Amino acid sequence: MPAPRAFPPRFRDRLASVSWRDLLAIAIPVLLAGAAALWVAVKAVRFAPPSRIRIASGPDGSGYRNSAEKYKKIIEHYGVKVDIIPTRGALDNLEKLADPRAKVDVGFVQGGLTEGIDTSRLVSLGSMFAQPLMIYCRSQKPPELLSELRGKRLAIGPEGTGARVLALNILRANEMDRPPTVLLDLGGAEASKALLAGHIDAAFLMGDSATPEVMRSLREVPGIELLTFRQAEAYLRKFRFLSKLTLPEGAMDLGRNYPPRTIDLIGPTVELVARSSLHPALSDLLISAAREVHGGPGLFRTAGEYPAPLARDFPISRDAERYYKSGEQFLYKTLPFWLATLVDRLLVVLLPLLVVIVPATRIAPAVYRWRVRSRIYRWYGALMAIERDMRAHPNADGRQEILQRLDDIMEAVNGIRTPLSFADQLYVLRDHVAAVRRRLVAGDGGDMIG
Repeated sequence: MPAPRAFPPRFRDRLASVSWRDLLAIAIPVLLAGAAALWVAVKAVRFAPPSRIRIASGPDGSGYRNSAEKYKKIIEHYGVKVDIIPTRGALDNLEKLADPRAKVDVGFVQGGLTEGIDTSRLVSLGSMFAQPLMIYCRSQKPPELLSELRGKRLAIGPEGTGARVLALNILRANEMDRPPTVLLDLGGAEASKALLAGHIDAAFLMGDSATPEVMRSLREVPGIELLTFRQAEAYLRKFRFLSKLTLPEGAMDLGRNYPPRTIDLIGPTVELVARSSLHPALSDLLISAAREVHGGPGLFRTAGEYPAPLARDFPISRDAERYYKSGEQFLYKTLPFWLATLVDRLLVVLLPLLVVIVPATRIAPAVYRWRVRSRIYRWYGALMAIERDMRAHPNADGRQEILQRLDDIMEAVNGIRTPLSFADQLYVLRDHVAAVRRRLVAGDGGDMIG
């Protein structure tokens, strides 16, 4: 068995000359600072995005559900699985998002639903669209005031729907949330059938509780009229989460000229709400999908109006703000989603490290040289003190004590370990100690150093 190969003598000499104490004194703080920067970066970013996202939508066939289906088609193109969670509507979506035990990540939530719900861990990815409240009534003439329905039978939507919450708010403002007005928990197709059968006098319908087919069936029946909010501006002053929406004459059916007149409506803005823990890459993917789904023109929006970073009941997330300001990142335009995400997250981790490591690589060598030189130069102070004592105590007893101090200095200097690049300074120090000793033995108290 061959003997282990020994290190070359020159390498051993260099290794032995390293001042390990000085090296560790500098390296340990640098390593700790680097570790702290890495910890901060890792805490601030989650490397790989989840491969699945869960969207709280609404009842089957509702506008929310239709939007979620469009999101699903777009997002799954990037390899992320989308689960659509059926719910009763906007309020149910919000309650599920606020409940940490519920397995949902994002959901459609209309304005005006947050009262009594802890939303501290929720953020908005932006306003997606305006949602009108459509009130269909059995009436011989077009109704203009909600108060005309006082004492009537009103279907305001089932529990968990945004339509019900909004209906109760505006009815309460008109003092119509109590008898003789009758409020029924009917919504969507059920409310439509009851209205057509004459069992109720009006139905409150919104995107989370009704389908386009339901509203289409109602507008084709004589004697069923759509209420216009003549007091729309007053409602906006009272409820800040509402917007005034105008439905022009013939906008829903040009051939049949429906509606036969311009109608003023009110309604909240719908936000795409997420938990604050949503991965940044998924946030970008959702907003990108929202632009495809909601970015075009519609009955109540102009092209490019939505999605928009409008803070309503929830703060806009930092990731969403960054996306709206700078758009989709270059990496996501040029690389596959999974690879772009990985590179993006690695850059976020590496940048804080570079901020620490690059200056450290420039400062650490200078600090190391200063520490090694200081271990040599500090003995010159001791030599200068000895020369002053030589002049002050020229007798034999004084010289003997000073001679012992010189011996101690020489022993300490001989024990100094320095890199080879500082050897010349160490030898000069030894020569100076020897010179002072010679002058002391010769009885000369003159200055040698100073």
